[in-house]
Amino acid sequence: MPALNGPRDEKPVPMPEPLPEPDPNETGSCASSPSLAEALQRRGLELPAEQVVLCERYCRLLWDWNRKLNLTRHTDYDTFVSRDVVDSLELARLLAPREEVLDVGSGGGVPGVLLAVLRPDLDVSLSESVQKKARVLRAIVTALPLRVAVDACRAEHVLEDQRFDTVVARAVGPLWKILTWLQPHWASFGRLLLVKGPRWVEERAAARERGLLQRLDLRRVAAYPLAGTSSESVILQLTYRRDA
Repeated sequence: MPALNGPRDEKPVPMPEPLPEPDPNETGSCASSPSLAEALQRRGLELPAEQVVLCERYCRLLWDWNRKLNLTRHTDYDTFVSRDVVDSLELARLLAPREEVLDVGSGGGVPGVLLAVLRPDLDVSLSESVQKKARVLRAIVTALPLRVAVDACRAEHVLEDQRFDTVVARAVGPLWKILTWLQPHWASFGRLLLVKGPRWVEERAAARERGLLQRLDLRRVAAYPLAGTSSESVILQLTYRRDA
């Protein structure tokens, strides 16, 4: 595992000005939740108090940086909970104790940073090839603080030197493209978990047409409502058939 958040001859990213605190008067049945705790309650989710504090700090840091870089479109507590927290919780339930996990194309840190908060037993690494985003990720995990490694490169390069139990990804590309990237590296990880939306069946067909599923077992291991729609999100698990 690489040194955690170590400098690699990179220029620092200027710290953003802090966001103003939410207005507590802007509440009501249709108003946005003024805090993460209320957004979790609205969704019927319960987290340990220390995890609520860390998640709140994380999303506020993320939103601060989002004004400088395009990191997320989920810039209110309710969307953050219904999309980012829910996806990360569903992934967390599928991970065994103390797994080594690589988040591919981490962007603003979802799901990797949230997995490190929700499952502190995990050994989480983030890969992000956009250098500015990688530097922001290092700033965020240092500020929280979390023991999370950040690699400022593509996941394929990380997998050339390291091994992981599970690789996870969300919103980094269609299934066929992800499988093309990872195809030479199945010896470096045990399984791939992908968060996908309702078009996953079409993505599976496109991957099959390209011959990318020939030696892979694909299972839908989780399905749950996609907030604000009549559709559902799924988590796909892919493993390599080494005896095929």
